[in-house]
Amino acid sequence: MHVVALTLAGRVLQQELASMTHSSSDPDRIAERLPLLRRRAQMVQATRKFFDERGYLDVDTPYAVPVPGEEVHLRCFRTELEHSDGSREARFLHTSPEFAMKRIIAATGMPIFQLARVWRNGEASATHVPEFTMLEWYAPGADLDALMDETEAFVRTLLPDQVYRDGVLIPVTEPFERLTMQDAFARYVGADLLGTAGDADALADQANAVLRDGENWEDLFFRLLLERVEPVIGRERPTFLTHWPAEQAALARKDPSDARAALRFELYIGGIELANAFEELTDPVEQRQRFEADRQKRLEFSPDQDWPLDEAFLTALPDMPSCSGIALGFDRLVLLATGAPKIRDILWLS
Repeated sequence: MHVVALTLAGRVLQQELASMTHSSSDPDRIAERLPLLRRRAQMVQATRKFFDERGYLDVDTPYAVPVPGEEVHLRCFRTELEHSDGSREARFLHTSPEFAMKRIIAATGMPIFQLARVWRNGEASATHVPEFTMLEWYAPGADLDALMDETEAFVRTLLPDQVYRDGVLIPVTEPFERLTMQDAFARYVGADLLGTAGDADALADQANAVLRDGENWEDLFFRLLLERVEPVIGRERPTFLTHWPAEQAALARKDPSDARAALRFELYIGGIELANAFEELTDPVEQRQRFEADRQKRLEFSPDQDWPLDEAFLTALPDMPSCSGIALGFDRLVLLATGAPKIRDILWLS
């Protein structure tokens, strides 16, 4: 039985929430949100049950860390660790527990999951808040297809049979679409994405787009993805967008059958990017090279976002078994389950 079956249908709930008059007092705000917050608590319990039954170990990793991640465009919260001898070290609130969880995988070889608080500074919208909950899990021995199977099973367990978002009812019981990035660009952009890799003029010509000043191939790729692909996928049924260009591999392996693509997927439902997943790279030399390249790009955009490479992670990487892992925005999953308009509606205090 779906954990959301006991509460109001998403369409009705969204209409009621949109008409609420929000009070400035905590008791009134919490009272207004209590049906949603109860739903959220049910979903937390159902999440732990799902992974417990599949043999996953629930883990905890530090939130204040010396290396918060290597994402180019994310901004971190900075703090400071004071030692008893008076010395001080920089610490950051992590943007993901990924590096620490992979060290646990390398040390144990066990399947693990975590419902973690994560922080990304400067983010605010209906689907973004600076502090939020991320569900991450790592499955040793699983390839990308197996992880998509498990992700689909999890999402179906947590969501009702259909969800209502932006005026559209989306069935969740039908098989999720699996669409490669190459096929998505052919269908919605009219371009040979991988065939134009690195050539911004060729991609712009095929897409009938005008290059902006200083726009390179990667910039144009993301613009076309945001403007032409993301708005139309995941509307009729949930969609896995798979096999990203190798330039966006991040921590994913390249596809052994086509090195132009990376073994990575994102999951979209109703205009919401819900999850990001990799068939994990375990080569420390290649990963170091990617980190150094990302670090250089990040410092060009944000010189204050500076920290050393995560040597503990890179040291552990050769011991990590073949593995796939995923980060899923838990608050966004609650939005889909409840029909709430924005993330702050499903937080206790905001």
